[in-house]
Parts: sequence; C-alpha cells; structure tokens
Amino acid sequence: MTIKTKIENAFRSFGYFIFDNKFKVLLALLLILAGFISQIPKITADMSSEGSLHEDDPILLQYNQFRAQFGQDDVVLLAIETPDLFTDKTLLKLKNFHNELKENVPYLDKIDSLINARDTRGEEDSLIVEDLFKKLPENSEEMAERKSLALGSKLFKNLFISDDGKFTVILIRTNAHAVENTDDENLLEGFEEETTKKMDSPQVLTDTQNSTMVSKIHEIIAKYKSDDFKIYAAGTPVVVDRIKRAMQHDMQKFTNLSILIIAIVLFMLFRRISGVVMPLIVVALTVLSTFATMAATGVALKPPTQILPSFLMAVGVAASVHILTMFFRYFNQNENKREAIAHALSHSGLPIAMASLTTAAGLLSFSTSEVSPISDLGVFAATGVLLSLIYTLILLPTMIALLPLKRKTDNKTSARAKIMDTLLLKIAKFSTTNYKVILGSSFLLFLIAVGGLTKLAFYHNPLTWIPEDWDARIATELVDVELKGSGFLEIVIDTGEVNGLYDPKIMATIDSLDTKLKALSTEEVFTGKTISVLDIIKESNRALNENNESFYRIPTDRALIAQELLLFENSGSDDLEDFVDSQFSMARISVKTPWTSAASTVEFIELIEQEIENTLDPSLSTYVTGMGALFGRTLDAAIESSKVSYLLAAIIITFMMIALLGKIKLGLISMIPNLLPIIFAMGIMGYFAMPLDMFTMLIGSIAIGLVVDDTIHFMHNFQRYHAQTNSVEEAVEKTLLSTGRALVVTTIVLSLGFFIFMAASMNNVFYFGLITGSTIVFALLADLLLAPALMKVLYEKKQTSHTATGAQ
Repeated sequence: MTIKTKIENAFRSFGYFIFDNKFKVLLALLLILAGFISQIPKITADMSSEGSLHEDDPILLQYNQFRAQFGQDDVVLLAIETPDLFTDKTLLKLKNFHNELKENVPYLDKIDSLINARDTRGEEDSLIVEDLFKKLPENSEEMAERKSLALGSKLFKNLFISDDGKFTVILIRTNAHAVENTDDENLLEGFEEETTKKMDSPQVLTDTQNSTMVSKIHEIIAKYKSDDFKIYAAGTPVVVDRIKRAMQHDMQKFTNLSILIIAIVLFMLFRRISGVVMPLIVVALTVLSTFATMAATGVALKPPTQILPSFLMAVGVAASVHILTMFFRYFNQNENKREAIAHALSHSGLPIAMASLTTAAGLLSFSTSEVSPISDLGVFAATGVLLSLIYTLILLPTMIALLPLKRKTDNKTSARAKIMDTLLLKIAKFSTTNYKVILGSSFLLFLIAVGGLTKLAFYHNPLTWIPEDWDARIATELVDVELKGSGFLEIVIDTGEVNGLYDPKIMATIDSLDTKLKALSTEEVFTGKTISVLDIIKESNRALNENNESFYRIPTDRALIAQELLLFENSGSDDLEDFVDSQFSMARISVKTPWTSAASTVEFIELIEQEIENTLDPSLSTYVTGMGALFGRTLDAAIESSKVSYLLAAIIITFMMIALLGKIKLGLISMIPNLLPIIFAMGIMGYFAMPLDMFTMLIGSIAIGLVVDDTIHFMHNFQRYHAQTNSVEEAVEKTLLSTGRALVVTTIVLSLGFFIFMAASMNNVFYFGLITGSTIVFALLADLLLAPALMKVLYEKKQTSHTATGAQ
C-alpha cells in the first residue's frame, strides 16, 4: 500500500468519524468560532503611506525622526482661482475662508496663506515681522502697495501665489501629535483606528482623524466656492482620503458581487439550496476568522488587503465544490450519506489539502516583503486559505451530516451532466490525439509572451489609480501645473554642534546647495520652490539694511547671523521653529515638487543626494526624507521583494508538486501548465502597457498558488487512473469525467472572483482583477489541453522504452 493510498484511507476514516460524531464536532467548532468573533471589534485600519513600511525600516525611522523634530510634512493645499485676487471683495472672502478653516478644521497645526503671510521689514533699527494682510487695505493706494509686495516676494511665488497671480493657496499643515480617540467619528464602519503607537514615534493622525479633517475642509469649501472663487483641494491627505473612501466602497461592492456570483454558480451546478448555503457558510466563516486573526495579532487593514474577502470567498468555495461534487454524485446513486461523505473525503481530501498548501505557500512567499501591506497580505491570505481548508474538511462534512438531504434523480440534471461529460470526452480525445499541435502552439505562445515580458515597466503612482474626473486628481494635477508642485521632499542638515547654523561658511554652502536645488529637474520631476531658514536670514538681513534689496543675502559675519536669528525669533513669528531646531544645530530645506511616480521620485532624490555630496562639507550629517522619500522607498522595496516572492513561490510549489506526485520528472513537467499561463498573462500586460505597481506585482505569486490547484486535481487523478488502465487516453478521459466538471466550475468561480475587481473605482485594481482572472482561465485551458498533451509525450516515451527493453 502506497503512502498516497494510506492518506486517502485516512481521509475516508475521518469522514466516518465526522458523521458519527457530528454534534460533538459542531460544538467544538462553535466554541472556536466564538473565540474568533470576540476579536472582531479589535480590527483596525491604516491607509497611511508610512504604513507601507515595516516599523524598523531605516527610511521610516528617519522620517519619524524628522517629524518628531519638525512636525508633519503632509499639507493640504487649497488652490483658489479668481479673476482678480486683489479686490476688497475677494480679499475679504479669502480672509473669512482662512479664519473659518483655522477655527473649525480639527487636528490643524498651522494654516498659512496670503492673509497671514510673513511680511518682514525694517523700521529704523527694529525688525518688524507682521502678517501681510493683518488689516485689509482701506484704499486703492494700500491695495496697490500690498499687491506689489505679494507679487514681488521671492517667498510667496509658487507658495502662496502663482506666477500669473490668478491662483492663491491656503496651506494647511496637520498636527503631528494628535492622539485623542475618535471612535465616535469612525468613518470605516465596523472598524476602530489605532490610537497607540510606539513611544519613540511621533503620534501622527490616524486615518479616521485624517478623514474627519478632510471632510470638514470640504464642508467649509462648499460654503465659499463660487464661479469667481473656485477652490481645488490637493495634497497627500486629500488623495489618501479619496483612495481610502474608494477602497471602502469597493470592498463592500466586491463582497456583495462575490456572494451573488458564488450563489448563482453553485445553484446552477447543484440545483439545491443546500449546495449554495453550505459553501457560503464556509467562506463567510473563513473571512470572519481571517479578519479576527488580524485583529488578535494587532495587524491593521491596509490597501492591498481589500482583496481579501473576495479572494478568500473564491478560494474557499472552490474546495467546497470538489467535496460536494463527489458527495452528491455518490449520494444520488446510493443514498448512503455516511458512505458518500467518506467517499468524497477519500477522493478529494488529499488533492484539496495539497492545493490549499500550495496556494498558501505561494501567498507566504510575500511574507518576506519589505513592504508591510504586501507582507501582511501574504501572511493572512495564507492563513485564510488554511482556515478555509479546515472549515472545508471539518465543517462542511459536519453540515452535510446534519442537514436532511434527499437523493436527486432529476432527468434534466442527468441530461446536463451528459452534455458536460460529452464535451469533456471530446476535449480529452482532442488533447491526446493532437498533442504535437498543442505543444507546438504552446511553445509559440511562450515565445510571444516573452516578447511582452521585455516591455513590462514598473510604474507606481497612486494618483493615476483614481479616475481623471475625480476632484482630488483634478486639483492635484492643477496645483502641480499652476503652482509648481503639490508636495515636498525634505532635506535635513545636521551640523552636529550647538549654534552650528551661525557659522557663515556652513550657511554659505547650504545657500549654494539651495541654488543648485532650485535648478534641478528630470523628465518628470522639477523643483518648484525651496523653503528654508535661508529665506528668514535673507529677509531679516535686507530689512535691517534699510530694506535694500541688494542685502537679500546671507551675512558673512557669525555674530550678525546670530543677531538676526535672535531678532526674528523675538519678533513674534513662529516660522523659525519650522526650519531649525531649538539649538540651531539642525536645518531643514523643503523642496516643492509635483506629484509623480515613485520611480521618478527616487531618480530625483538621487540627484538631490548627488548635489548634497558635491556641495556640503562631509562633516555635515544629511538625509532626504518626507512622504515622497517614503513613496520611493516603498516601490524599491516592492520591486525587490516581488523578485524574491516569485522565486520562492515557484521553488516551494515545485517541491510540493514533486512530493505529491512522487516523481521528480513528473513534478517538474507539471509546473509547465502552471507557469505558462502566468508568463502569457504578464506578456499581455507588457504588450498593452499595463503598469507593474504594488497591486499588479501580486499577480504572479497569487496566480501560481491558485492555478496549481487544478493541476494538482488533474495530476492526482490521472496518476490513479493511469495505474489502473496503463493507458494515457483512458486515464485522461476518466480524469476529466471524474474531476473535469469541478475544474470548470472552480475556474468559473475563481476567475469571476477576480473579474469582479474590474468593477473597481481605481484602475490598478481593475488591471489586477483582469489579469489574475484571465490567468486562471488560461490555466484551465492549460490543464485541459496542455497537461494531457504533456502526459501523452511523457508516458508514450516510457511505454516505448519499456517495450524496447522487453523486446531485448
């Protein structure tokens, strides 16, 4: 007796045990389920960019260090388009708008606009720093003076006002240390936000707090916007909130569509309500238990995990289909429920277990990812698959044993089964008769797909995920054009000594770096503006020299720099603390840039780092950080991790196939029908210029874990029937007649489970659903056509070899 036969007999015995102890098993499952349910209220969500990296990632640690010193770098930019900004009516409206935002927007740290923009001037021997529009102009002369100051200011240009004066901006900086609980304002129904962080990290806004803030901003915007006062809300907090709301909406939509599709397919297959309800209970409990496990381990929901419910539903119902197909076939013939359960588990238990383990292995390859959400997805999608296996092998037979099922001998059902069987027999005959044509065509498709693979390009840009006509994208792209950027990269320069920024040589080199930064550009990124302590020193120096423009420069005397910084600090303005630390040892340069792809951001950061290396003294400690740097780091980590994930998934699954089939050569050959569909699908992506981003990078490892399921069922049954018949043709026919219908149905369920992502609001999820669903369909064709053709070649050679040996 082989190991495989022993395992099948063990599954048969397990089926008898389930039937004989159904009430005890149900009670045990209910107790376990109660434990899972108790954890659900603890589930959290994290849609932030910093949530994309592990807590110990060096780039994230630097970013947290920066925020602990200088506060949040994320800003909401409200661009206001008006035909004539410098009129009494428009300035009054702008001031009221500014003040209402200041008084009513929660978690606001600082708000800046032309209303409170810094006006630095000298009067006799005093340094005066006041708001530009502390008082609105009372006559045309004052208006003209203020207009001239605003349009002529080096600081205001592309910060508060556009080059042509048609746009002005209100900058809202959020509080980097908000920690209060906002459960009552939770916008993610059913979930709570994390409000506790590590003590060594700044307490940044939670997603709920960010959504509350953005929602209030939009509410105030609605009161002030008009045809002559158009308001565009841009910036990372706005875009993140829009993506989050789209994700929440899509998750609910995908879940509902998955349930509907599964119910329809199951009813068409079994023509029984019980055949619909039982698999749905299995997948519902799988999803519930998976989320409960995430909650219990303190792992938050993140953007990639939005696919979990639909994914687990598709995978879970596929296993149930195999069990129920074999159960009802036996039960309808013999009407012995106990034997039918044992038969179903004996026939399908081992391949289902191996299929689940290979799927979990493919998903676990993500666990090594340096990108936290992808790592989490790998771990908990694999956990969900294994939970689904447990529920399928234990709960499903228990429900079958408990429910009062009746034998069906419907002639219509038999007729439909005969039609399907006839089709499968034709496929079996075609694949074994025309195996050379199939192998040649497959090789040609492989070569074509390889050509597409060479055209694949990495492009990760969340802004392009959302439709072009959505407000957040329109506003961000407009601000990038009209005001030269909607985000900032941050450069931190540490002199390493108290009052190090008083050194004129150091300040001169920083000034030189600033000049070079202003001229930096690549094909997609450019410096729209730089802001730093240099602006404050130059303004103060000019003001203290009778407002003479020629003194808009860094003094060459250490004492003078120290004096000017002291005078500015005592002027009542708090702007200085935004750009230096309290000991004047550390400075910050904010580089305004447009929103662009992660790869372009990385390229631009490399240029900045090169300029820093060429300009600053090596004794100065520097680093580039900010949301843009995190963005670039995320893509770099995702690219490197995906390479490892693909390799790990392929190696692990290959070894598992070899272990299942018991033969190295057969195990290696069985991977061809698994890998070819993935290569073909990725080739299509290349030909149609579909980008590889954080979502579409998941396709390979997820798909290989899914498509191998059908191959396992085919190979497992082929080996069984070939051992009985010693004929490839008969073995293929018996394999397709016994498991072919289940393969078709599971492919329909799995592919539709991913095709529903094409209904997503965001195109990255659309591409993910399209390509993964197509890959699963390609895999079915490979298992129905290519796998039999490969078996024909492999076993024909063996048979020829044995015949020749016998003749000798």
